[in-house]
Amino acid sequence: MRGRLTFAAGCALVGLVLAVALVSLVWLPYDPADTTGGRLAPPGGAHLLGTDKLGRDLLTQLMAGARTALIAGIGSVLVGGLLGVAGGLLAGFATRWLDDALSAALDIVIAFPTLLLAMLVAAAREASLGSVVLAIGLGMSAIVARLTRVLVKRVLAQDYITAARTSGTSWPRVVAEHVLPNIWPMLLVNLALQLGLAVLAEAALSYLGLGPPPPNASWGRLLQEAQATVLTAPTGAIAPGVLLVVLVVGTNLVADGLRDLADPTRRRSR
Repeated sequence: MRGRLTFAAGCALVGLVLAVALVSLVWLPYDPADTTGGRLAPPGGAHLLGTDKLGRDLLTQLMAGARTALIAGIGSVLVGGLLGVAGGLLAGFATRWLDDALSAALDIVIAFPTLLLAMLVAAAREASLGSVVLAIGLGMSAIVARLTRVLVKRVLAQDYITAARTSGTSWPRVVAEHVLPNIWPMLLVNLALQLGLAVLAEAALSYLGLGPPPPNASWGRLLQEAQATVLTAPTGAIAPGVLLVVLVVGTNLVADGLRDLADPTRRRSR
């Protein structure tokens, strides 16, 4: 019961941000590049949340930023998930020496701070949303690959795998019918957690000036631009910060709910 409530609460929070992002595709109060609103106008009137220091409508920037955050997060999870699962399957089925080599390489990549790796990749390419997705996805792939390798090894050690191979089942069929169905629940939980981390990483890169450039909106860049005026115009810093918290907490609640739903033993222990 608790797992379902947690999952529902997480879906509600993520769904709220997703709804804002979808609305931004078809409607925005103002053009994101419009700077005619007046510098640091207070909330109310024509600008419900006021304007930033450049005269842009803050509500417009927040709505467009939701779209950027979700694109970066989901895109990074797709890149990291595909590369990580492929690498983990390879390591899980590899010979002893190749498995050791791949495991050592994964440990090195994981030991390297993910955000720093993303900064290096983003700095090596021109600043764009695609560069951010690639950078975060590459950093994420090693974590997913190590988890996939462990899960694959665990499944391959089961008696039903030996029985399947003895009966003449090919390895591709073993992967499709036995390995992937048994590892996807834990992978899904991990990818949900990685989504929240990817959103934070995109905000951090944008805060440092390595994210998608203007006129693309980003919550991280809004925080960076608002830090000098946080006392005189606090909405500019509070609003993107609150949305970041809502999305990250939502993804973590979804992951926690999925973990409870996928593990009956965990549900009973609660």
